Formats: sequence, structure tokens, C-alpha cells
Amino acid sequence: MRHLIHFKDWTGSEILELLEKALHIKKNPQQYRDALKQKTLVMIFQKTSTRTRVSFEAGMTNLGGHAIFLDWRTSNFLLADIKDEVRYVSGNCDIIMARLIHHKDLLEMAEFSYVPVINGCDDRYHPTQAFADFLTIREKLGGIEGKKIVYVGVWNNTLNSLVDVSYKTGAHLVAITPVINQASWDQELVDAAEKSGFLKRSDDLRGEVKDADAVYTDSWVDMEFFLDPKFEEEKKRRIETMLPYQLNKTNLQGSKALIMHDMPIHTGYEIDREAIEDARSVIFLQGHNRMHGEVALVMRLLGVI
Repeated sequence: MRHLIHFKDWTGSEILELLEKALHIKKNPQQYRDALKQKTLVMIFQKTSTRTRVSFEAGMTNLGGHAIFLDWRTSNFLLADIKDEVRYVSGNCDIIMARLIHHKDLLEMAEFSYVPVINGCDDRYHPTQAFADFLTIREKLGGIEGKKIVYVGVWNNTLNSLVDVSYKTGAHLVAITPVINQASWDQELVDAAEKSGFLKRSDDLRGEVKDADAVYTDSWVDMEFFLDPKFEEEKKRRIETMLPYQLNKTNLQGSKALIMHDMPIHTGYEIDREAIEDARSVIFLQGHNRMHGEVALVMRLLGVI
């Protein structure tokens, strides 16, 4: 049984092959209408969500399956041991997607589950997002190998997964990250990517985007902390540090790169409205590709494809 905790145990060829399959599923939905017939996905949400819930649930429905939404706060996951609750839940479904705050809890869930567990986001990795991102790059640019992607923002869970996929598939990733979220830092991953030659760290946003194929940003503050008064001082510090790196007309001058953002968007912070609506923006395509990438991952873990 294989889980999707991150892409560390996936090869580049496995990722590229599944991206092609995801693109085929997207272009030929009629061929897969019953691919997940009588399959049940349980979605466990400790973190808030728009895209993860909608995309997984819609994807399961479109392919003939069923999705059950389970809110951590209104379930006994809030009260009991994870190992006990997941053994019960996994006996009633074919696959689990868990969107949790702490990576260690995701690991415990995977250890005791009877069925595959997909990491729908935790404080270390966001593999389903990265898979959709590279699906978008493949769809718009015709390939991944040799492409230059500039990520600008806080070093976080999403960037970890982008790094994990990029260096294995031959994409050059430039990380412009004046702020590092320490909970997300993965030294082993960074060392492997830098050793490969496909990861570069820089602070020259305007210089790097001029020959970039895609430029990618993300929220500077995790969604669960954005409105939290206890995080207000750190939020102000991050905004002050990061504002010069906002994706806007000035910083993107001379660039033909795709403009990417994994959403939710905080307009006026990491990106301005003009960049969101720019003809180069693929932000909403990127969001819609969540569903197509996720169903491919579900089918692969279930042995359907």
C-alpha cells in the first residue's frame, strides 16, 4: 500500500508519467466516468479549505465515486487518539485525504490507516497542490524539463513540494524567500535539490523573472493565522519584509512568464489585482487543475491506472 505524504519516494519518471495521464483524463472525461465507481474517499479537514474540498469531492463524483466530508472539530478526532479513529474510519472507505495542521499527525494517520492516505496539506508539504501546478505548467508550456520557475514568497510547505517535484522532473526552480517558515523547513530536501543543480536561491526578483517561464507566489501568512490576533505582530513583520517582492507591474516588467498563485489570494499583499487579471495569469486554471491532478493521484494509489 502506498500513501502520498510527499513526493520524496517518487521518481521523476513516475511523476511525469502521471502528469500525462492526468492531462489525458482532463481532455477525455467521458472515458473515465466510472473509473472510481463504488469507491469512497473520506476527507478529513482540520485546516480550513475551499479548493481542496471542492476539487476532491467534485472529482470523485465526476468519476462515479463518493466523498465523505469529516470536520475534525465536530468529529471524535478532536477527542480521541488519531491511531484509533483512523483505524475505524479507514475500515469504511477505500482512500483517505487528510488536511491537517501538523505533519506528525499526518504520519501517524498513515501509519495506522488500512487504506492509502493522501496529504491534502500540512505544515511540511502540499503535494496535491504541487502536482496541479506542474500539470498547469505542462499544459500551458508543453513540457517541464528545462523550464525556469521563480517562486517568490515565504519558504513554506507549498515550496517544499514544488522543490521536490521540480528537481526530479528537470525544472529549474529559483527560490526568492526573504522569510522562512521554520515549521516547514526541510534541510534534507534542500540539500538534495541544491546538489542536483536544479534549485537556486536568490533575492533578485526583477532580474530572475526576465527569463522565467513561470513566476509563482503564495500567501505570506498561513490561512489559519491570517486573522488570528496572536499572530498580528508576526504578520506585520512579514508584510513589511515581503512587500517589495509583491507580484505587480513594476516587479514583472519585461517578463513573459506565466503568473501563478495557489490561492487563497490576499490582494494587495503578495500580488496586486492587475497581476491577477493579467493575460499571463493562469491562477484560475491552476486552481481548476487541482481536480484533474487529484483524481489521477487517487486512481494511481488505488491501482485503477
